[in-house]
Amino acid sequence: MLDRDTRHALEIPASLGEGDEGWLTSYLDVLTLLITLFVLLLALTPPGGGEASDSAFMRTASAVSSLPLATLATGVQPRHEGLQPQLAGLNIPGVNVSQGREGVTLRINDSLLFASGQAVLTPQGRGVVESLMDVLASFDGQISVEGHTDSMPISTVRFPSNWELSSARAIAVVRHLERQGFNISRMRAVGYADTQPMEANSTSDGRAANRRVELLLRQQNEG
Repeated sequence: MLDRDTRHALEIPASLGEGDEGWLTSYLDVLTLLITLFVLLLALTPPGGGEASDSAFMRTASAVSSLPLATLATGVQPRHEGLQPQLAGLNIPGVNVSQGREGVTLRINDSLLFASGQAVLTPQGRGVVESLMDVLASFDGQISVEGHTDSMPISTVRFPSNWELSSARAIAVVRHLERQGFNISRMRAVGYADTQPMEANSTSDGRAANRRVELLLRQQNEG
């Protein structure tokens, strides 16, 4: 029979609503780890150990139940608390939402934001950026605005290469958010030129996919 502390560790948090099922995967992973550990402890207990063995097992089980759940759940993928619900309902044409190991990425095709070879937001581009402000404001982590180009070279007075063009486009997004009153203290602008293509640059469709601006939302590390 499990003691009160162990039962408490296995209880489902009461603060979670019935509609929020994002916790379920992590919670089941924790339960699986706990059950596996108890099975191993039982297997290692010598047969006929009597009360001494039972006492040792209960002391170990009690110690395990007192560990933080985050320690027991090593290897469980981190979740971005409070972020996914807003992004799940995000429906802006041309804006793609994806989750990766570093965080959540909002990917915008640059044809929505800039004219060819330019780094000045179009009226449509300003509208797209402004439509993201509520989501960005609800996020309390770091936001990296990253400009990407295709492999076609550019050589103008303002943009000697794609490095300058991609950086200027990322900066243009950040500056527009700032003009709209957004606090940019948690933001940075980065230009990657054509070094991180999504598709092959050998086709027009591939080059179009590679010309993009991404907003990478990184959750603050808890410590």
